[in-house]
This record gives sequence, structure tokens and C-alpha cells, in this order.
Amino acid sequence: MKAVVWTKYGPPDGLEFKEVAKPVPGDKEVLIRVYASTVTAGDVEARSLKFPLWLALPMRLYMGPIRPRNIILGQELAGVIEAVGKNVSRFTPGDQIFAAAGIQFGGYAEYVCLPEDGVLAIKPDNMSYEEAAAVPTAGLEALHFLRKAAIKPGETVLIVGAGGSIGTFGIQLARYYQADVTGVDSTDKLDMMRSIGADHVIDFTQEDFTENGKTYDVIFDVIGKSSYSRSLASLKPHGRYLLANPVLSQIIRKRLTTRGEGKQVILGPASQTTENLTFIRGLIEAGKIRTIIDRCYPLKNTDEAHRYVETGQKKGNVVITVFENEGK
Repeated sequence: MKAVVWTKYGPPDGLEFKEVAKPVPGDKEVLIRVYASTVTAGDVEARSLKFPLWLALPMRLYMGPIRPRNIILGQELAGVIEAVGKNVSRFTPGDQIFAAAGIQFGGYAEYVCLPEDGVLAIKPDNMSYEEAAAVPTAGLEALHFLRKAAIKPGETVLIVGAGGSIGTFGIQLARYYQADVTGVDSTDKLDMMRSIGADHVIDFTQEDFTENGKTYDVIFDVIGKSSYSRSLASLKPHGRYLLANPVLSQIIRKRLTTRGEGKQVILGPASQTTENLTFIRGLIEAGKIRTIIDRCYPLKNTDEAHRYVETGQKKGNVVITVFENEGK
């Protein structure tokens, strides 16, 4: 089968399009014919090991101390189950699914095996494979944090980095929870954010939300670049500061923060479960959530997709089409 193999740490030229052996499912695994995957910021960070030192070292030990161990990246995907192991009961061949592979990766290939009890669910009927592939990682991340915030109808939610993959799902989920939503991102993403439900938008190149005098019930920073102290000051009493991608200094400061006025700082890994993915599928099929796709690249041009994501200019999601013009 064809796949894009990660051969070295560093720039995208370490991603090589080549023939590799087709995997065989174990007793409790499913073999998926992959129709689409994505390039997330997490894929880019993993490829280049652009992590803080405290995280980069264990990640390098896990993935290979000198070079990656012939890993095929791709944290999320959509496709069709082609075969199942003898002890699989949840799925049958022909099922159209979408899945979060997590750090097992595997999306940049024509086929991948995933455990039956992994984060897999039947694909939404009203989405293409490309649209569905972009849901699991960012959708589950946004759902996790906004649930932690316990948003009440009418509360004000500000999302920093609202024009990216997590942010676009965050806007729509916050609207589902009946919040008044402000999206913060660059100039070229403002109209898109309005189109998916943002009540207000802020161009961070022109305005600092921490200096405009407004306060919010929830501030959700999906990229970890907001000022910790000024963000806390921009919260209303009992406000919640959500950090999806915290840097080490923010993690340390959380432990030292005195929670004046009942304010909370919420961070930590998102909970990725099939139950939550199924919940999101229900919202998609009800028309509450849609996927924003900036660009699609064929599998052989995955390195180009990585270069584009590295620019930080993507609107929503960047998708890898593995099998073209087949299926829904």
C-alpha cells in the first residue's frame, strides 16, 4: 500500500511517500481503508519535535531516540472498515467510520489497523470523508474543555485562536450551549468566524482583548499564547480560563494561582472517548456543527500540507485525501 512515512525529525522533507506492507488486523482490531486524514498542529509539532524540553525528551524516547521508528503520522481519519479481527463485535466490513488514532497515528496511509475499543464511531451521514476526518481530534478537544467550563445560557465566551481547527469547533459548540461568543484571530479569518456563529470577532493584529475593558465568563485559549495574568484579569467573577495547549510557565502558574473571586484555570489532556465522538456525530447530523476545510492535498503531497500548516495561516482544517472520488 502507499503511505507517507516519517523518516527523520525536523522539516517536512522527512515525510516520504512510498510503498509499505499492508497491515493485518489482530483479533481485536479493524482494518480501515482510509479515505481521508488531516494535518493538525499536533502532527507538525510531533514531526519537528517542537515541544518544550520537558515534553520533547519523553516524546523522542517514545518515537525513537535517533530517528522515528518508521512511523506513519496522522492523528485522525475517516474511511471504510475492510476487515475485522475474529473477536471484533462492534463493527462489520463496509461500515463507514471516523476515528481519532491519537499518538498511535497511522492516518497517512491507504490502510490502518485500529483497536475495536479505540475512539471510533460511525461516520455522520451528512458529511463527506474529508469533512468527517477533520472532526475527531479538534472536535473532542473543544468538547472536553467547553464541558469543563459548564457554560450556562447567555454567558460570554471568548475563544483565542478561534479560526483554527479546535477554535472553529469551539465557536459552534459554545453557540450550541447558548453562549454569546467572541472569536479572536487574524484579519483574514474574521468573516469565516462570523459565518459559523461568532457573535463578535476581534482581529488580534489590531486589538488586544485584554486591554479593551471587557470581561468574559469563559476565556478559551486553544493555542496557549494569551497573557496568563491579563486573561485572568479579563474574567468575570467565577470565570473560567481554559488552556488547551498550555506552556510550562502556565502550568506552573496554575498551581500558584490564588483563585480570587472563584475564578478557575482549567488545563490538562482532553478526554477522547467513543461516547464523546458519538455525541459530536449527533450534533453534526442535527446540523449544529460543520467542518471548515481550508485546503485538501493528495496523499503524495502531505509534505506540502505540513509546510502550509506551519505558516499558521490555515482557516479551520487542512485535509489529506487518500482515495479520491470514491464513496460519500
